[in-house]
Amino acid sequence: MRTLRFGSIGPAVELLQLALVRAGFGPLLTDGVFGPATRGALARFQSVNGLRVDAVAGPATHKALLPWYTGYVSLRVRPGDTVWALARRYGSSTEAVLLANPGLQPENLQIGAALIVPLPFPVVPEGIRFSSALTGFCVQGLGARYPFLLAGSAGKSVLGRPLWTLRLGKGENRVLYQAEHHANEWLTTPLLLRFAEELAAAAAAGGEISGISAGEILDYATLCLVPAVNPDGMDLVTGELSSGEAYKSARAIAERYPRFPFPAGWKANIRGVDLNLQYPAGWEEARQFKYSQGISSPAPADFVGEAPLTAPEARAMAELTERFDPALTLSFHSQGEVIFWNWRDYAPENARGIGTLFAELSGYRLLAEPSAPSSAGYKDWFLQEFRRPGYTVELGRGVNPLPVSDFPAIYARMLPLLAIAALVT
Repeated sequence: MRTLRFGSIGPAVELLQLALVRAGFGPLLTDGVFGPATRGALARFQSVNGLRVDAVAGPATHKALLPWYTGYVSLRVRPGDTVWALARRYGSSTEAVLLANPGLQPENLQIGAALIVPLPFPVVPEGIRFSSALTGFCVQGLGARYPFLLAGSAGKSVLGRPLWTLRLGKGENRVLYQAEHHANEWLTTPLLLRFAEELAAAAAAGGEISGISAGEILDYATLCLVPAVNPDGMDLVTGELSSGEAYKSARAIAERYPRFPFPAGWKANIRGVDLNLQYPAGWEEARQFKYSQGISSPAPADFVGEAPLTAPEARAMAELTERFDPALTLSFHSQGEVIFWNWRDYAPENARGIGTLFAELSGYRLLAEPSAPSSAGYKDWFLQEFRRPGYTVELGRGVNPLPVSDFPAIYARMLPLLAIAALVT
């Protein structure tokens, strides 16, 4: 997290404001503008927590706020501590503490032992813009609250940001969900994070998600979710990356292609390579078509790169897919409220039937991918190489990036599809 002070703007300020509210120092608008109200709330937080009261969120303050970024407190057991008392102190429950600490013996707490105490709010927030930092906090928080949910990384972006993964379940049916190949389609990221949180919570409680037993899902399937394939691009579009050499380079690229608004029209990775045109499935045809449209160098969108899988993010996704060997994949994009199920003649016999089910559950239209010029996408490559069902789901309607206010309705329509996808193959 960058240092934030009076006058700062952007998603990091929204997250700071949310954390202060979660910590009890509201009310605050999560508007992304560090104004007088945020300055006052931050100063009060610093005073209560024994920090230097300068109303500047630097490393020490961010460290103190970490529990309200991630959703849990990490502490050491002290003399006199009990699970019940610690849960009560932080507004949690003994059940949540025991779940987060497998093997813990409440009647025999060891002095000095590390303990995780979940806080009383969802890890994945609504109503604020996402960033690579917030994605990481969500992954960290979910992994801490639900130890059966394994957090990892498929690789790193151009700027070294992790391509986070979440895995859960122990069944043979392997399903891969991934989102945000395109930077200005970042609203797909909280979709997968929220699904992971609700599925894990339902499984822990022995409950259901979208009318399906969560335990049944995790017994039948192993799920791998990649919530943000393009974290650098996300930061550029949402405004978290707004200075420095990477920003200047991206702006210079955009100036050569003024047809794309900057940064809202940015789809590519930070080097100007469109990640969903990087896969070896008709890549040469895609290059020819995009070159004919005048996109022959790094651009905010539609540049195929110098060769397939040269972008580290696309290469990491291909390698993850080969390792995970999924029976089905779902790629989330925006917008259009449509589901694409095929690529040329590469589609298994059951692909259309599964797609029809997805369309019925979501209310989206099921469409066949046009034979041209669509090529070189992740779904195209998966269908060609694995000959198993693979889908591109275009969320919502409007102009990318879709507004945060659209998320609740989009998620409500997608949840049945997300849940049933684990069981259909």
